[in-house]
Formats: sequence, C-alpha cells, structure tokens
Amino acid sequence: MQATLARFAALRRTGLLSGLGGRRELWTGRPQSDTDNVKPLEGVKILDLTRVLAGPFATMNLGDLGAEVIKVERPGAGDDTRTWGPPFVGKESTYFLSVNRNKKSIAVNIKDPKGVKIIKELAAVCDVFVENYVPGKLSALGLGYTDIDRIAPHIVYCSITGYGQTGPLSQRAGYDAVASAVSGLMHITGPEDGDPVRPGVAMTDLATGLYAYGAIMAGLIQRYKTGKGLFIDCNLLSSQAFKTKDGYLVVGAGNNQQFATMCKILNLPELIDDCKYKTNHLRVQNRKELIKVLSARFEEAMTGKWLQRFEGSGIPYGPINNMKNVFAEPQVLHNGLIMEMKHPTVGKISVPGPAVRYSKFKMSEARPPPLLGQHTTYILKEVLQYDDRAISELLSTGVVTQHEAK
Repeated sequence: MQATLARFAALRRTGLLSGLGGRRELWTGRPQSDTDNVKPLEGVKILDLTRVLAGPFATMNLGDLGAEVIKVERPGAGDDTRTWGPPFVGKESTYFLSVNRNKKSIAVNIKDPKGVKIIKELAAVCDVFVENYVPGKLSALGLGYTDIDRIAPHIVYCSITGYGQTGPLSQRAGYDAVASAVSGLMHITGPEDGDPVRPGVAMTDLATGLYAYGAIMAGLIQRYKTGKGLFIDCNLLSSQAFKTKDGYLVVGAGNNQQFATMCKILNLPELIDDCKYKTNHLRVQNRKELIKVLSARFEEAMTGKWLQRFEGSGIPYGPINNMKNVFAEPQVLHNGLIMEMKHPTVGKISVPGPAVRYSKFKMSEARPPPLLGQHTTYILKEVLQYDDRAISELLSTGVVTQHEAK
C-alpha cells in the first residue's frame, strides 16, 4: 500500500496523474520558479529487460527525461553488446556505452524462480516494463504481459520484437540488418545498378527505439486518462548481407552461440574452434578473411534453400526484398502494416501503416492524406468558431483557400 501511495505521489509530481479535482495545464513557455528543475519523467520507474540497441535506445531516452531506469542483465555476461567491439574504451564496449547512460544495472538470473520473484517485485513498484525477447519466451518464465498485468495492472508493458507477437515470422529473432533486408530498405539503398547496401547506421533499430519511446509516453498518458496500464507491441519490421545463387540473404550472428549454429548450418564446423574466430572481438579483427569464407559457401545455394536451413535456428536472418516483395511479405500482411484507403482524386491507395499496436485501444481509422485546403472552412468554423460571413471574407480576399470538390 505504501509503495502504491508513493508511486501515486510521484506521478502527481510529474503530471501523469492529477489529484482529486486537479487540473491539467499546458506549459505557457514561462516556467514557474518551483518547477525549474523538474524533469518530465521524474518519479517514473522503468524496468528494462532489453538488450542490444532498439530497447536500450528507447529506455535511455526515457532516462534522459528523468525516469529511473533499472536495467536487468544476465549475471556474468550482461547485455550482449558489452563484448561488441572494437572499438573499446579500456575494456568497455563503445557500442554499449553509447546507448546505456542514465541507468542502474541489476544482474538477475530470470531462469531461476527466485530471480523471477525479484522481477515481479520490481514490476509491482515500476510504471513501465520494457522487453525485447522472442514472443513467448518471457511468458514461459511467468513474466509475460498477462503475468505482470495480474500483479501490476497499472503497468505499461512494451514488447519490442523482430516481427511482432504473432504471424509466420514471429518466432524468429530479429536484428537491424535482417529487418532492413526484409523491409526493402537495403534494396533501395546504394547505386541503382549495384548490389544492395546496408545503411552505415542501424536505422531500423534506432527508428524502432524511437517508436517504442513515443509509444511508452503515449501509454503513460493513456494510463493517466484511464487509470489502467496496457500492452504495446513494437517490432523492427516496421548482420551481414551475403550473395546467394539467385539473390541476397542477411544473417546476424551476434554472439558465440549464434556463430557456432551458423557454422553448423553452413557445414563449416572447423570455423567454430578456429583460434581466429573464437570470440566476437577476434571475428571483427579477422572480418575480411571470415566474410570471404562465408560468402563462398552462401553462393553455393539458392536463397530459398538457405531460408529453409536457417528456419528454427534461433539466428536472425531474412532475404533482401525488393519493394514488390515487401508488400507481398506474409509477415507484413499479417502485422497489418499495409493500409488501404480511398483518395478523393487518385482512388484506392496503399500506404505503410502504424508501426505500433496497443492492447486497450485501436488506432484511428485511416483517412487519406488531405488535398490542399480541403478542410479550411471546417477548421475555421468548427475549431475557431468563425461565422459564415467572416469565412467568406477571408476566402474572397485570398487570405485562405478552400479546395473545391470536382
């Protein structure tokens, strides 16, 4: 009860909850003296079970706004990116350092029942729960949304995955490079007649992190309005590219176990214990030689054959799709990422849909992009309460224009 009251008080300070009879006010640009140093998310607690980039980037941004971020890591190993490099700063990975500021780390074995108990206790006193496990993994441990919602109905639970909670690809792990390939980003990057090019920055991960960050903020506002938490589904489909006999395939082996699995699939077991490739650090140092060996093997078979062999391996992988294949991709269709609507001048159109889903409400019904000045009169009359005479005067003098339907 004390924890609940403390959390309620903290949220009142942040404005995410208003007291009885309380008012919500917009900032006027003239901050009051007693609120000069209050950060927007001060008093909000984030339980962060994410690793690598998209999730940590989202929670880092929340921490920048004053939230207390509790990062849960595996004892001994921690976040995979702690060993990703070079470059390193001393013994610390530059990759890890770049997206994990403003956080507190707790090392907990969530496969141990006592560890699960700790996570649940933390969830009960936190406001947001963020994770990026393959769908079903945390539920099997008793830490899925339904489990957490049962003990913490106030929680905003955000799940960041490779392809979404359900669908033909939902059980695949997802890395930025794979999502860039499947989504068609690689296909449209680089010279027109050249090979697909992977963007130099992990744009898919960063964009997903920003989507999650914004969705969590929306979730907190939704809880402020309803008093209830909700589930947020955010995925990358919203590494390395290898040429095959008939196309390209992206495979992401981000740790030693995944590298070993990939070598077995490629029938290159000798690489697993090769002293040049034993660790991620060594694989980076000897990258050119390793890529040459792997590329030669991938070119021996068709893309479809490799997709069959990697299915169920736990390794992130996917084909590099062109735009036509992107819109025909079963997972894209399953996730509802294509929205159809009737445009007033061009008829039926298809556009990319929202990248985030919420459990407690549906996104607004899709309306086509407006024509120039299509709603001028409506806005003047309904929003600003202008009368017909004033509107006619503005129209006649050319101050405003209204699109005329044909």
